[in-house]
Amino acid sequence: MLHIEPVKAFKDNYLWTLHHSGGNQAVVVDPGDAVPVRAWLKETGLQLTAILITHHHADHIGGVSELYDEWQVPVYGPDSARIPQVTHVVRDGDTVAVLGLKLRVLSVPGHTLEHIAYYAAETDGTPLVFCGDTLFAAGCGRMFEGTPPMMYASLQKLAELPASTRVYCTHEYTLSNLKFAQAVLGDAVADRIGHEQRKREDPVVLAALACKQQVATLEPAQVFGALRRWKDGF
Repeated sequence: MLHIEPVKAFKDNYLWTLHHSGGNQAVVVDPGDAVPVRAWLKETGLQLTAILITHHHADHIGGVSELYDEWQVPVYGPDSARIPQVTHVVRDGDTVAVLGLKLRVLSVPGHTLEHIAYYAAETDGTPLVFCGDTLFAAGCGRMFEGTPPMMYASLQKLAELPASTRVYCTHEYTLSNLKFAQAVLGDAVADRIGHEQRKREDPVVLAALACKQQVATLEPAQVFGALRRWKDGF
C-alpha cells in the first residue's frame, strides 16, 4: 500500500513524502527545507531514492542540494536554469517511474512559466496528482510569471483529470481561499467553510489541553471534563 504523508515546513508548506508499506524507500516532492525531511527519514528509517520538483521557487527547492549531497538520488524537474539541482529534466508527456509508480508529467504554467505537475492514473485504485502551487483547495496559485489564459488552460487541464483524483497541493490555504470564495459567491460555500473549521477545531483544542496536561484521551466526555476543569481554575 502506498503511503503519502506531509512533512510541514515554514508557515504553511506541505513537503509530500511517498513510501510503500513494508518498504524501505521514499520519495519527496518539493523539499523546500532539508531539515524536516531529514528528520522524517531518520524517524521512519527510510532511504531517500528520488526527489520530484514542480517549479523553481525557494520554498520548493531550498532543501534539494543538501538532500542530494547526502543521498545522491535522481532529481526530476522542469527545464529551468533556476533549478540547477535537477539531474533529470522532464517535460509535458514524459513519464517518471518511482516506487513502482508511473507518474505522467503535465505542463501547467501560470504560477511560473516552467511549472509542472505529476499525475498517476492508478495508485491503489485511485488516481493522484502532485500539483505544486497551481491548484489549491478552493483556489489556485498566484500568477507570478504566467498570463490569465495560460493559468486558465492549466487549471482546465487539471479539471479534466478523473473526479476521484486525489490532489496534493503544497500550501495550506483552504480557509483563506474559502473566505475569498464567500465574498464572491456568498453563502454557497458556507457549508464547506463550516466543515473546514470543524476539521481544525478538535486538534487545536486537544493541543491546548495537552500543553496543560489535562487530557490523555480523545473520548468526548473526557475532553469535555478536562476543558471544564481547566475553566474552573481559569
